[in-house]
Amino acid sequence: MKFRHLIATLLLGAFGIASVSAQVENPVSWKFGASGQQVEMIATISGAWHMYDIGPYDGGPNATTFTFDLPTGVTLDGGIVQVTKPTRVQDEIFGMEIGYFAKSAKFVQKFKVSPQLAAAGKPITIKGNVEWQACDDESCLPPTDEDFTVTITPAAPAAADINVPATPDTTGEMVADDAIMVTPDSTGAAAIAADSVAAPGEASFEGLQQNENKSFWSIIIEAILWGFAALLTPCVFPMVPMTVSFFMKGSDNKAKGRIMASFYGISIVALYTLPIAAIILITYFVGGDSVTADIFNWLATHWLPNILFFLIFMIFAASFFGAFEITMPSKLVNKSDSKADKGGLIGVFFMALTLVLVSFSCTGPIVGTVLVKSTQGAIWEPIFTMLAFSAAFALPFTIFAFFPSLLKNLPKSGGWLNSVKVVLGFIELALGLKFLSVADQTYHWGLLDREVYIALWVVIFTLLGFYLLGKIKFAHDSDTKYVSVKRLFLSIITFSFVVYLVPGMFGAPLKALSGYLPPISTLDFNLAANNGGGSSAAGAVSSLDRSKIEGGAPKFSDFLHLPHGLEGFFDYDEGMEYAKAVGKPVFLDFTGHGCVNCREMEANVWSDPTVQKLLRDNYVIIALYVDDKKQLPEEDWVTTPDGKVRKTLGKINATFQIERFGINAQPYYVLLDNEGQPLVTPRSYDLNVNGFINFLESGLKAYKALPQSAK
Repeated sequence: MKFRHLIATLLLGAFGIASVSAQVENPVSWKFGASGQQVEMIATISGAWHMYDIGPYDGGPNATTFTFDLPTGVTLDGGIVQVTKPTRVQDEIFGMEIGYFAKSAKFVQKFKVSPQLAAAGKPITIKGNVEWQACDDESCLPPTDEDFTVTITPAAPAAADINVPATPDTTGEMVADDAIMVTPDSTGAAAIAADSVAAPGEASFEGLQQNENKSFWSIIIEAILWGFAALLTPCVFPMVPMTVSFFMKGSDNKAKGRIMASFYGISIVALYTLPIAAIILITYFVGGDSVTADIFNWLATHWLPNILFFLIFMIFAASFFGAFEITMPSKLVNKSDSKADKGGLIGVFFMALTLVLVSFSCTGPIVGTVLVKSTQGAIWEPIFTMLAFSAAFALPFTIFAFFPSLLKNLPKSGGWLNSVKVVLGFIELALGLKFLSVADQTYHWGLLDREVYIALWVVIFTLLGFYLLGKIKFAHDSDTKYVSVKRLFLSIITFSFVVYLVPGMFGAPLKALSGYLPPISTLDFNLAANNGGGSSAAGAVSSLDRSKIEGGAPKFSDFLHLPHGLEGFFDYDEGMEYAKAVGKPVFLDFTGHGCVNCREMEANVWSDPTVQKLLRDNYVIIALYVDDKKQLPEEDWVTTPDGKVRKTLGKINATFQIERFGINAQPYYVLLDNEGQPLVTPRSYDLNVNGFINFLESGLKAYKALPQSAK
């Protein structure tokens, strides 16, 4: 027995030696290149191997490290930027969180060139070395290093600080070469590095991704609820018995019936989702990431689509009230219905198409609500949102197609369906005002200030309450001899909501609705501020030294304002110049008039007294609106590297955000030193007040720890 164990051990040892010998060639290969004053280092990792990120890891694995042999007059401009986001795991062996790359990794290092070398305009040779360690699930190779030499081209002194636009990495995703976050460098000072960078429109850091995911899932849940609500409309609910009778024809073969029922549900989902997906993907692949983002930005902020959406919602609301009926062309519906009689999967598909066409008058405005809300997020959100809506909408029909006997448990069609339709009409009327409000804010028309908006909501929901009590009747309503318990409870909820709204006309923050209402700064009469109470009064005393501001007031402050009486700047360069003059760090706020999450942050987080005190006393606030339509003088226009001229304040700010931070999502908060470098990891939408306080305090602490030259 021992002899056999010895033979097995020798064989395994020989196999192990052979395996190591066979892997003399390291699974990681490198390519090095230069673009202007930066060097790009790209690693390609083969097989199941992975490589650790830049760490550093004290007592942990061998991090990837870069060293440079720099000629006189050339210095590092920050630290290594990890353009490719590493995968992070909690390693039980090392007892710490580590990051690693699989398949590929891209790194960028920027350099500063002295004015003398820049003026000479000659190429500069940079020598470097990279050391890394490759591991798989079973073993690790010894750390390996490789020397490299690249040539950078110094920029003219006046253009040395121009940011490099987003470029595709090795995975094909768009990333920004200058997307940054702060980590300690080898000198112990704050330096620029990147823990993770994402495509424009996505959050760059893990915390931000979690926040964006929360927002994404809230939209998905809302879409699902709308999908179920659509079932209760009078043009959808009567289709349930038709569906059951259609599938009872083939009830003899249960297996076939279930296949047909499943295909029916899939067809409904496809008919709602695929057209939207096709439009989005065509613009995405033909025009690229930025084109699709520009389209969504145009839909979300331009006056034309917002006024159009507003009018559409008003028309649908009138239709729900019974003024007229919106239907698809009868020829199209009849043709689809006739083909449904063919049987088989083709017949099932046309049955689904008939349902979609017939239900359009009720589902149209709901689909519009879902889609418009989702277009304010990432490119993929409308597709997944419509998928969620259609899946919820199709689910009841699929279940009844599977189990036709459940039909007898459904309530009978009747006047209650029209009541549901009228209630939805009131809701559409209220929601439609949001589109008019967005256009009003971005173009500064002054038509729909906060008190006017709230007054309209008070009237709309008061009328809804009276309708639920039977005091108002519409054309297609049935006679109600008494008020049901359900109607009574719904009317109580509605009138309670109206009571909640009324104080908002006089300065109450109405935090629960902050994302839907115009900013509190648009109030003509703020009782809380006038009486010296409330959060708005906290900033009554100016926090700006106007003697240090050219003209005595910040640019654009005549039509742009900060919430809660806070004062700040709306032009990046002016704000940075002031911050350097007073020796304070910068709170950079990327926001938008049509940004629902921005208003929620301001109402629920910025309203906290501690947050306001930190912002007012310790930071210079710079709020950059990315959707403002104010056209600037020609000397302030910005030309992007691809030749596009940005003329409006919003487009200039949006371009700056994408090129500087690789992000086009709002809200996005960055704490900067006086050289414009981030102090801590930026923060996005997160209603955790304590987390926001810690964010501000950690930025202040990092600023105080900086050498005097960076302040």
